[in-house]
Amino acid sequence: MAKILVTGASGFIGSFITEAAVEKGLETFAGIRSTSSKRYLIDNRINFIELDFSDKQKLREVLSLFKKDNGNFDYIVHCAGVTKCISKNDFIEVNYQQTKDFVDVLIELEMVPKQFLYISTLSVFGPIHEKSYQPIAEDDIKKPNTAYGLSKLKSERYLESLVDFPFVIFRPTGVYGPRESDYFLMVKSIKGHIDFSVGYKRQDLTFVYVKDLVEAIFLAIEKKVVRRAYSVTDGEVYSSRAFSDLIQKELGIPFVLHIKSPLIILKVISLCAEFISGILGKSSTLNSDKYKIMKQRNWRCDITPTIEELGYEPKYKLEKGVEEAVDWYKKEKWI
Repeated sequence: MAKILVTGASGFIGSFITEAAVEKGLETFAGIRSTSSKRYLIDNRINFIELDFSDKQKLREVLSLFKKDNGNFDYIVHCAGVTKCISKNDFIEVNYQQTKDFVDVLIELEMVPKQFLYISTLSVFGPIHEKSYQPIAEDDIKKPNTAYGLSKLKSERYLESLVDFPFVIFRPTGVYGPRESDYFLMVKSIKGHIDFSVGYKRQDLTFVYVKDLVEAIFLAIEKKVVRRAYSVTDGEVYSSRAFSDLIQKELGIPFVLHIKSPLIILKVISLCAEFISGILGKSSTLNSDKYKIMKQRNWRCDITPTIEELGYEPKYKLEKGVEEAVDWYKKEKWI
């Protein structure tokens, strides 16, 4: 039975990848921290391995012992990382340096898998084609304007620099679905009859339901592709109000007050929130990185290579995905 390791397995995307791996009959290892929650990792077929990416020596020892007892992983999906931090330097440390250390240890121990599938982000491109609104394409120049996007791009470039290293990079747009907490804030806001948006210029948005992203990952394993990067969306483009309107529909809210803020106000609020989070030592959902992401007007994306090379067929358009996600939030009493 082929062995797969999913790092960041306790997280939103990682937990869905882990579940899918088990269902597909793979010997599944969930890479977690000692403090990680196993709330969504309840299948008794899941094997656990504690990985501390902040300690390279300890990581080497754990993987060396694993190899001695179990052999190598056939596939590794590296989902571990951070999307918000107290300090911007933490993005580089966690998303880039720890990824580099992990890969270096795999090479040193001769544990390079058949495929190393890395979860990156569409944000590696930064704001692009903001006037023409043409889709972001894989050969476009990457100029990330966020610490998060830069950290992911550095990781991508390191993987690409390694001769014959079997990476597969995924660059999803906004990923939503059950268990996700950032888009859930919008659900809470709509339930409170408030829809907050920013900027007056046209904004084209794209999304991908978490289960479609997971399916793309396993299609890449099935097709045995290596040294490729794929953007992932549901194939559609949405207006800035599409998501909130669908949430309102699913919640059965009769009226919502739509508040559109000038970008300068959001910028001030974001910087203040970031300053306060630094004092309190806690990361904030609203920060300068988030401001730049919300400011970006064009999230159109060309997924033709993903469709043609992997046979990717997204099953969840936004309406179906929002319906399923909101239903989950209700059942789990998040709302």
